[in-house]
This record gives sequence, structure tokens and C-alpha cells, in this order.
Amino acid sequence: MVAEIRKSLIAAVWFIFLTFPLMVVKVNTIENTVEWRWHNMLIVGVTFFFLSWLWRYLLQKKEEGTLTTKGALTKWTDRVMNEPAIYKPLIAVGTVAALLGPLVLSEKHMQPLISALIFIVLGLGLNIVVGLAGLLDLGYVAFYAVGAYAYALLNFHFGLSFWAALPLGAGLGAVFGILLGIPVLRLRGDYLAIVTLGFGEIIRLILENWDDLSHGPSGIANIPGPTLFGDVLSRSDSTVLIYYVIIAMLVFTIFVVNRIQNSRLGRSWLALREDEIACQAMGIDRMKTKLAAFAVGATWAGMAGVVFAAKSGFINPKSFEFWESVLILSIVVLGGQGSILGVILAAFVLKLLPEYVRILGEYRMLLFGAAMVLMMLFRPQGFISNVRRSYEFHGLDEEGADG
Repeated sequence: MVAEIRKSLIAAVWFIFLTFPLMVVKVNTIENTVEWRWHNMLIVGVTFFFLSWLWRYLLQKKEEGTLTTKGALTKWTDRVMNEPAIYKPLIAVGTVAALLGPLVLSEKHMQPLISALIFIVLGLGLNIVVGLAGLLDLGYVAFYAVGAYAYALLNFHFGLSFWAALPLGAGLGAVFGILLGIPVLRLRGDYLAIVTLGFGEIIRLILENWDDLSHGPSGIANIPGPTLFGDVLSRSDSTVLIYYVIIAMLVFTIFVVNRIQNSRLGRSWLALREDEIACQAMGIDRMKTKLAAFAVGATWAGMAGVVFAAKSGFINPKSFEFWESVLILSIVVLGGQGSILGVILAAFVLKLLPEYVRILGEYRMLLFGAAMVLMMLFRPQGFISNVRRSYEFHGLDEEGADG
């Protein structure tokens, strides 16, 4: 115990030394004065000492085997997902809350909520590629950009409506997913991640530099929202309609992803994730399986991009930087790879929390990194791990045996 306290004290002193110029010294260049904020040094030292001690304590408990929540959470998830007496009332309450959302919340609160719902759809789409198929995609935001620019450009040049652009955005996303999948069929692991990262940056740079196509860094403005039976809606009414559209898309996404997980294709993705060589040895065409994962995952990103363009009314390449891919991947990893409920929970935490706790906005990337490290050490399966279906054979009954 004394040794652990001594190590934490040394770590706190070292961290004070590293942060001293930033946290203690403040130079006022206008009045040519230096302000010494000694209270910040005390706060940094005490905070880091406590965090270091807590870190060592948790690691020790993990090594002893006394720190585990896997069994309890897995049983809880299994019970919620498989017992109608539990999940049907929860679905009913969630449906009522979703339908009454625009009546209770103001437009100020609706905007971040719609953004969170869009990122849930993106997270579920990436969950197909990363969580089910085990293909690390760091350029997923490229398909998001394809859908958004597809609607913006088709509307700008040809006057295409939101409803017509929605399936086209999904189709273009699938096409670009296949175009990405073809060159990376033989890659895996870090090499696959680097290539997908390069693909995302290529799309962003094309959008930023091809002025004749994408209007360059200035972006595209005045993108109309969805119409209702041909009538142009006001901004507030358009926000409400977009909210219901993304709710319907979310329900459709959950239904499709859940069905795919239990289908032949979904089991092929799981086999590909567990062992690619064994997957091929079992007669599964891994090339078609990978292409299907990229195409299906990119489809949802394309649709989400169309909704984002209609919601914001303005897009430019800055909206589709690498950090957006990091955020979507963080949602998948923190929520639980392959877990639909986990992705929904993680998207609300990572997208809504910085909106309502503004002080966290400046340190969002730092918090993402710290959360990823903590999850990898203490709960690598995510908030809610995916519950794999199992089948038990209890033998034939007497009538079956006699027959």
C-alpha cells in the first residue's frame, strides 16, 4: 500500500512538472505581466495523484480477478433482449417518448438530438463492417460525405428532392463501398486500416480541391429540407419532419441489422471476424463476404449523409474530416462491437454529453482517448457486449425415439 502511494506521488509530481508552463504560468502580452497560478498546481497534483492511485488500485483488482462486470451485464443484456415481459414495455415507452419528442423539446434541443440519431445510424452501419465482419475501417466518413454531396449537388444542378435523393444516396454509398472493398480484399489488420484511412482522405481532398464539382472549401449552401406532399415547410416544421424521418430510418436500420445478424450472411461475417482462414476453409467466399460488408455498411452512411445535408442546409469538406470517423469508431468500440443496444447508448453518451456539458467540448478528444484506454483495459467488450445466440440439444423425446 505504501509503495503504491509512493508511485502515485512520484507520478503526480512528474505530471505537475510537465504541465507547469501551461497550468501555472500565464503571460499577459498586453500588460507585459506574468501571473502565477499556484492553485492550479495544487489542483493538478491532487487530481493526478488520486487518478494514479485509482488506476493502480483497479489494475490490481483486475489481476486478482475481483474486478469484473462481464457476467452481470451479459446476463442483464440477455434478459432484456430475450424476455418479452421486459423488452416489450421498454419498446413501448421508447416509442411514445420518440413520438412526443418534438412536442416536449424546443428546436434548440432538437438539433443535437437529431445529430445524435444520425450518428446512431452511422454507428450501426460501421458496426456491420467493424463489429460483425471485423474489418477496421478508418475512412467511413467518406461514405457519409458521398451521401451528403450527392443530395446537395443533385438538388443544386437538377432540383432533385430530398425523397428522391435518399435512395440515390444509399445506392451511391453502396457503390463507393464496393469500390473501396475491391482494392483491400487481400488486406487485413493495420494494412486495411491504413488503406481505408487513405480512402477517406482522398474523398475529402477531392471535395476540397475540385471546385467545379463540389464548390471547394466554400461548400454548398441553401440545401432545402424535405417537403411534405409537395409543400415547402418552415424551418421549425422541417426540423420536426427530419426528426421523424431519422427516427423511421433508425427503426428500419435496427430491424435490418438485427435480421442480418441472424442470417446466413451475418454468420459469414462473424466467421470472417473470428478466423479468416477457417472461414474460407468452411467454403465461405471471403471476397464476396467482405464486399457485402463494405457495401451494406456504406449504404447507411449514404442515407445518413442525405439527412445531414437536409438538416444543416450547408455542407463543406470540413464537415467530413478524419475526426468524424474517429467519433463513429469510438461509438462502435465503446458501445460494444456487434451490439445494437450498446451502439445506441454510446452514441447518446459521446454525442449528447459534450452538447449539454459545454466545458467538456474543449477536451472531447482527450476524453475519447481516455475512455478508449479505460474500456480496453477494464471492459474490452464495450458497454453492452453482443449476446451470441446459442442452441442446446437435449436429445430426442420418447415419441421421437420410438418413431
